[in-house]
Formats: sequence, C-alpha cells, structure tokens
Amino acid sequence: MNDLHDLELLLNSRIPLIIIESRDEKRVAQLFASLAIRLALPVLSWSVINGLQRIDYAAIPQEQAGDPQQVLAQIKATATPGIYLLMDFHPYLDDAYNVRLLKEIALDYQHLGHTLVLVSHEIVLPPELAAFSARFSLSLPGRDRLEEIIREEAGHWSRANQGKKVKTDRKILDLIIRQLGGLTTGDVRRLVRSVVYDDGAINSDDLERITQARYRLLETNGALSCEFDTVNFAEVGGLASLKRWVKLRRNTFLEADDQQDAPRGILLVGVQGGGKSLAARAIAGMWSVPLLRFDFGTLYNKFYGETERNLREALKAAEAMAPCVLWIDEIEKAIASGENDGGTSRRVLGSLLTWMSERSAPVFIVATANVIEHLPPELIRKGRLDEIFFVDLPDAPTRAEIFAIHLRRRDHKPLVFDIPELAGLTEGFSGAEIEQAIVAATYLAREQNTGLNTGHIRTEIGQTQPLSRVMAEKVAQLRAWARERTVPAN
Repeated sequence: MNDLHDLELLLNSRIPLIIIESRDEKRVAQLFASLAIRLALPVLSWSVINGLQRIDYAAIPQEQAGDPQQVLAQIKATATPGIYLLMDFHPYLDDAYNVRLLKEIALDYQHLGHTLVLVSHEIVLPPELAAFSARFSLSLPGRDRLEEIIREEAGHWSRANQGKKVKTDRKILDLIIRQLGGLTTGDVRRLVRSVVYDDGAINSDDLERITQARYRLLETNGALSCEFDTVNFAEVGGLASLKRWVKLRRNTFLEADDQQDAPRGILLVGVQGGGKSLAARAIAGMWSVPLLRFDFGTLYNKFYGETERNLREALKAAEAMAPCVLWIDEIEKAIASGENDGGTSRRVLGSLLTWMSERSAPVFIVATANVIEHLPPELIRKGRLDEIFFVDLPDAPTRAEIFAIHLRRRDHKPLVFDIPELAGLTEGFSGAEIEQAIVAATYLAREQNTGLNTGHIRTEIGQTQPLSRVMAEKVAQLRAWARERTVPAN
C-alpha cells in the first residue's frame, strides 16, 4: 500500500516522465491499474511486441503501434490525458527523434496531461530529459512478506501433491529468508517455486542455489563477483584472536535491527601468503553469508563520471546482497591515486569513504593490504573500519596446525608425519609457502612412485627460500611498524 500511496503522490505532482527500474513489470502494471480507478485516468501499456494496450478495468482495444516513433506520435496526438507505461523503451533512447518526441510530450504536459512511465531493468536517461523526470523505486518485500510468499508456494505445491507437506526446519527457513532479501516479489516467487517443486523440500542444499541465483539477478557491471568457495575457520591455522573477535560479533551483525552499532569491517595487514584472503573467506563461512569480492580494476572507464557511476552501482548491488561480507583484496592498489587520471582516483576514494561511513545495510568489509604506507589515514579511521589486525608469520604451533590442515585436505593422515620436525624446519615460512612445500613434495613422491612421507616434505623445504628471507628488510620493517599500531591476529 505504501507504493500505491507514494506513486499517487508522484503522479499528483504533475511530473511528465517517471522512471522505474524494475524487472517486476507485472507488479508495476498492477499498481497503475489500481491508480487508474482512483485518478479516473486511462492507463495504457506499450511494448515492441504487443503495441499499445489498455491495462485498466475498461480494457478497450487499442490500435497496434509497435514502432516506438509511431506510438510516441500517437500519444502526442491524443487529446485525452492518460498514463502510458513504456516497457523496455531504453534501447530507443539513443535515437534523437525519439528523445525529441519525448521532450515535446513533456513540454506540452500542461495542455496534454500525459504521463509517460519508462519501465525497464536499467534506464540511462538523456540529459535533455532529466529536468522533466523523477525516479520511483518499488519497495522490496520485508521478512514477513518473504515468509508469506514461501508459505504460499508451499501451499500450492501441497495442493498439487495430494496434501503432502514441504519439508524444512526453522533454521534453514530463516537462512533462506535472509538470502531472499533485496529481491523483488516476482523474483522471490520464482526462486522459491523452483526450489520447492524440485524435491518438495527447502533444505541446506537449496541455500547455495538461492544465493547464486540472487547474485545473478543483482549482478551489475562485473566489479563484484560472488565467491562460493568459502571455508570454515577450522580450516585456517592460527589467527586465534581474529577468530574470537569475529565469533563475538556474529549475532550482532546478523540479527541487529539497528545497524548503527553493528560491526562494520576490518583491515588485515600482513606478509603476503600469511592467510589474509583465507580469513576473508572464513568470516563469510562462519557467518553463513555471501562473500562478494570487489575488483576495483573493472570500475575504471575512460568517460568522465562513468567510473564513479560504476562504483555506485557496485556498492548498491552489495547492499542488495546484504547481509554479506565485502572483500577488497590488496586495497592499497585499488585506491592508489595518480596525478594523470583527471582526479578520478580521488573522486572514487571520496565516494568509497562516504559510503563506508554512511551505509546502513549490513555489509561487513574485509580489506586486506600488504603495504600499509600507501593507505590514506581517512580510510582506516574508526567508524569506517572497526579494527586493524596484523597477520604475522605463523609461529611453530601454528605451522604445525597448518601442516595438519593441508595434509588432511589431501587425504593424508597427519599422525604418520613428523609434524613437529617439519614445523621446526619452516621458521619464517608463511602458510602459503607451507602448502606449496606439501604440493611440491607430492610431485616428488609421484616421481619416485612412493607414498608421500616426511622425507619428501623435508627435501622440498630445504630447497625453498621463504619470502621472509628473500625480502627480509621489508618484512622486518612491516613487522616493526605493526608491533605498536595493530592488533595481533594470532
């Protein structure tokens, strides 16, 4: 009812062009059909396939006008005021003749009284039409409405299957409802129907299906990618302090009605290969929320203003996927500013900082960095990010834990290896370097046609120079910087 009320107010404000970006055409048409009775105005819908048709109660047949220029000319020549829904008209906005016709209809609003409503998934309005237009966004179904839709579809399936009940449980249902947030009523109904009619159940197997489908529906310019290969923190060696911090904030992030005091994000600084990226995946896995990876490189566009627009669309998509974890890898490279880009990098940074401070959606940022000196101070202040964790090189117990994790992952039993010896031999190794030593040892064992053993791993360790030795000065400088300025992750 709020949509109906707000739309009526917008129509009464006598704006000639209304822009509605939505995939839910049927809901838009239903709203305007209801308004036709209230406002005593004819409502017509146009598409290139069906031409011009009445959609209100009168249902009077209209002359077919599938050509966009023809339908605009017909509207312009009509003396009776009306509301015209132009479905998927966006491809025709590149034609100067169509743009001029739209402008003339808008300019003659006082005499004609026609309201044109452009409905499509995305509409970029030419500048000459912007002054005559207003945008309207359909409200998205809330939690109660989402559960109602699920129960409606479950009822439809039950009646079609001799009264059988759809199998689910409260925990899975709550997770499914959370993942459906940000979608239109039509999209929700289609997704739920596909899940229920597949096997008559809503279970954990459906959670990833819905998450993937939700991401595809919300995908915009490619700057965001949904990472489905999240992990459990049990598969991450060490980082005890970080694990405890994240665990304490899980319920607050997922269940808080007011996101004002909810956790906002962290910065992970450390040596390359130390497990920062793995930690980002693990946070999403622990919280059972989507992990979105933000690729800044795809934002940049040579046309003025397009880069900032791409950023806004990506951040809007992240909010639509909320609650989620937004992973910005090597953020110092992403926001590096130069003098030869016309100020684009500074504007992008400014837009990002504003969003980080003012967002209300539950989007938890996990930014990783290797070179802290390249980060602007305003990015890492409290309020934008909650904490800075330093991911140091693993100590001996953590190295032993990492060996055990990677051996189990490759179907080896850790107990048959001399893990304490291997942990002692890998002083200064990162987690990635320990994993690579096991991988290289596996190749060696295959070459010798024997099973993997401690000797193979010992040999590969002896042939490896870790980054902490190759770049000892830089690693020592980073560790010295972090000692008094960050919270140890382990």
